[in-house]
Amino acid sequence: MTLILVVDDEALYQRLLKVNLEKEGYDVIAADNGEDAVELVASRHPDLAILDIMMPKMDGITTCERIRQFSNVPIIMLTARGEEGDRVKGLSVGADDYVVKPFSAPELVARVRAVLRRAHSSEQPTQNRYFTHMNLKIDFARAEVWKDNKPIYLSATEYRLLIQFAHNVGQVLTAEELLIAIWGPAYREDKEILWVSIARLRQKLEDNPHSPQHIVTRAGLGYLMPPTEKEIQLS
Repeated sequence: MTLILVVDDEALYQRLLKVNLEKEGYDVIAADNGEDAVELVASRHPDLAILDIMMPKMDGITTCERIRQFSNVPIIMLTARGEEGDRVKGLSVGADDYVVKPFSAPELVARVRAVLRRAHSSEQPTQNRYFTHMNLKIDFARAEVWKDNKPIYLSATEYRLLIQFAHNVGQVLTAEELLIAIWGPAYREDKEILWVSIARLRQKLEDNPHSPQHIVTRAGLGYLMPPTEKEIQLS
C-alpha cells in the first residue's frame, strides 16, 4: 500500500487532503509542522510527502531541505500564494512538484499519481539517516552533529558546509562549487568568506585544526573529506 505524508497546519486542508487521497486508495499519515514531518519521514518512510510552505516551527522550504539530507522521498509543495518565487525556491531545494492553493481534488490526485509514476520509473537508493567519519557522526534528520559522542553546535552555514563534504566523500570540491552551493552564484568569487567558514568549522570538528582529518585542503584544487579505510575497501 502506498503511504503518503500530508503536512499542513490548517486543519481544513489537512482533512481535505487526507479524505481525497484515502478515497483513491492511499494510506495517509499527517503532521501539522515541519519538525514532526522530518521525524515521520525518517521513521515511517512514506512513498510521497506533501508539504505546505507556510508552517510553524519549520517552514516547508526548510523541511524539504532537511528531508533531502537523508531521503529521496518524492515531495510536492503546497503554496497559498502561487508566487513564482515560492515555486522556484521549492523546486530548487529538492521538491518534485508544486500545487497552488486553492486546488481541486482531481488536480491534486493527478499530481500525486504523476510524481509517484516518475519516482517509480527512476528508483534511487534511499540515503542513510546517519553518517559517520572517524570520530564524527551526523544525524541528517535532526541536523545534529557529534564528535566523540558529544554534541557539536554548528551554525546553519557551518552545517550546510559540512553536509557538502559528507555527501561527496573522497571528491575534491572547488572553492567556487562550495561558494555557489552554500551562498549562491553571487558569491562565487568571495573566497575569503569560505576560508573563514572552513577555519571555524575545523575549530569545531578537528582534534588539531592545523592537521585536519575531516576537511583537508588540496592546494590549488579545493577541499575534500578523505575516505576512511572502510570506505576505500567498499569502493
